[in-house]
Amino acid sequence: MTSPTPTTPTTPTTPVTIIGAGLGGLTLARVLHLHGIPVTVYEAEASPTARTQGGMLDIHDRSGQLALKAAGLYDAFTGLVHEGGEATRMLDSQGRVLLDQPDDGLGRRPEIPRGTLRRLLLDSLPAGTVVWGRKVTATRPLGGGRYEVAFADGAVVETGLLVGADGAWSRVRPLLSEAKPQYVGAVFVETYLSDADRRHPASAEAVGGGSMLALAPGKGIVAHREPDGVLHAYVQLARDRAWVDALDFAAEGSAALRRVVGEFAGWAPELTALLTDGETAPVARVLHALPDEHRWDRVPGVTLLGDAAHLMPPSGEGANLAMLDAAELGEALAAHPCDVEAALAVYEAGLFPRSARAAADAAELLDLCLGNRAPYGLIEMFTADEGWGGGSPGGDGSRGMAPTDSR
Repeated sequence: MTSPTPTTPTTPTTPVTIIGAGLGGLTLARVLHLHGIPVTVYEAEASPTARTQGGMLDIHDRSGQLALKAAGLYDAFTGLVHEGGEATRMLDSQGRVLLDQPDDGLGRRPEIPRGTLRRLLLDSLPAGTVVWGRKVTATRPLGGGRYEVAFADGAVVETGLLVGADGAWSRVRPLLSEAKPQYVGAVFVETYLSDADRRHPASAEAVGGGSMLALAPGKGIVAHREPDGVLHAYVQLARDRAWVDALDFAAEGSAALRRVVGEFAGWAPELTALLTDGETAPVARVLHALPDEHRWDRVPGVTLLGDAAHLMPPSGEGANLAMLDAAELGEALAAHPCDVEAALAVYEAGLFPRSARAAADAAELLDLCLGNRAPYGLIEMFTADEGWGGGSPGGDGSRGMAPTDSR
């Protein structure tokens, strides 16, 4: 992929309807805009600032960075990265350092806050491209490759080219596939500490300048340093679904928190403080995935990207894959302006094997982090194959081992 020059098609193109204004949907909209293809994005959120956008993302040189180049935004992106954020360290449960890799400065997976990257994409689109406050309630085929999309506010649109970039619980996916996300056996509990160097110096020192992973079989504490002295922590537990379903922070509050903290009895206080000293209400992120080999037969006029297409355990690839999907789909549509089906076939031919490989890697990574060999299997991976495909576990949100919505 190369940075494109905006073009105007000389032949008719089908307007594109995208569901979901996450990173994948916005990247697709930007690439289509550069090629002069009309596009509208519908987003359930009321505005760009309706909710926080998660933590840090490591943008990989073989996926997310290629997408940004296709979108003509790579140079702007490099001016927004979080310097030093590629550093990674691994600790044992007592806070002893097992592995310490500084940021090498090569820019293979530079860090950027998800919200900053989303704003970059939004600002690159013409006003009105994104329609806010449109939560999809249903989609249905109308025949002839056309679809109806119904929204919670009563609005209805029809389209001849529908793209589901609407995440794990996609409303577009049922048009193509009966697959539904399944629990993968782990839950992450997320919280934040602010002004960490002054208010939480021991935890700040343990985390270091980038990401930190303290792992043991069945459990782990992962954190990442964000700009302005923020520590973003994910406490990880491999537990059955009944245990997870009984964990209710909204109803139980401190009792639920004590239950999670109790799983880390005997761990170093600078590590457990990442949860106990959290300054935001803890949030449980229950991990789900689609089948590794998820794919569908070609259905006229509709396709998927990102988590809607290939939801997998967190591995640092979610946002990167969504953006790469988007760039490749946009370029395929630009290359076949009079033949949507040819464009979608080309796109999906690359999508399916790529996402299957990534899903298998993600499942392996989850086992390395929470399986019986943790943390030493992961350390072996780091030292034998530095970079883990361009990113390191521990990325999407918190360098690889944080759950994401990569729309």
